[in-house]
Amino acid sequence: MTAPPTFLTSRANPRVKQLRAAFAGNARLSGGLVAIEGEHLLQEALRSGLPFKTIFLSERLDPPAWPPRSVEIMHLADDVFASVVDTQHPQGIAALLVPPTWKIEDACPPAATPLLLIAAGLQDPGNLGTLIRSAEAFGATALLSTPGTVSEWNQKALRASAGSVFRVPVIATTTAGIASLKSRGLRLFAAVAPNSESGSNPPAANDGHIAIPAASADFTQPCALMIGNEGGGLSEEFLALADARVSIPTPGRVESLNAAVAGSLLLYEASRQRSHALNQQLATRCQLPSL
Repeated sequence: MTAPPTFLTSRANPRVKQLRAAFAGNARLSGGLVAIEGEHLLQEALRSGLPFKTIFLSERLDPPAWPPRSVEIMHLADDVFASVVDTQHPQGIAALLVPPTWKIEDACPPAATPLLLIAAGLQDPGNLGTLIRSAEAFGATALLSTPGTVSEWNQKALRASAGSVFRVPVIATTTAGIASLKSRGLRLFAAVAPNSESGSNPPAANDGHIAIPAASADFTQPCALMIGNEGGGLSEEFLALADARVSIPTPGRVESLNAAVAGSLLLYEASRQRSHALNQQLATRCQLPSL
């Protein structure tokens, strides 16, 4: 028989303090665990195979039937629960879980044609979470984050990812780590705003200082797409690493796109090109020899 949930009423309880530290992103005080809130995110984490340590419920909720029996369940007084979580209108359910760990090898699986997204100094957690979600939607193999990029376990980033963060490898790296991708056979594309030189005639793809339209770039090869900071874009250091610069033509009167929108559109274009190339290969293989 399952033991009844523990009921906690003190904000100073060590388990409550651990949950609070996890929501604040303090890995040292949380014991390396991350916190998530809301039934949807909890079920996404469970579906993704992430191990729960503890589920916390506000006193107004009954224990759900779907968690594994081995998961510890604790009830918190409503005011204690509200003092811990990040949202203004708590859903009444949260959890501590062990985050997945990824290595650069996960970003470049041998049987796949890698498609990486590099978040270079992104500071808006909503943008990062949206890009992680788009990375999963359009088949990217991983997202690499550089120093200065917000944590993928930021609560706003978690919610914006809608659970994709549990499945898409998010790997911290450095400028040197990005440069080393070239030794793995990846081509680096730097996303920049459209330049006036483009016009109706796309510039030569081998001119690394002029942006080519995304549709003219070849994303079917192993490659990485670099997205820069929301305010300043990619630094000169990252631009110098790029094999080519790409842009998204915008006939409207705007100077640039939001980082998450730009990254998502580039991922879509890469997915479209790869799907088209695959369909062409299949069509060629299925052609009957002429008599």
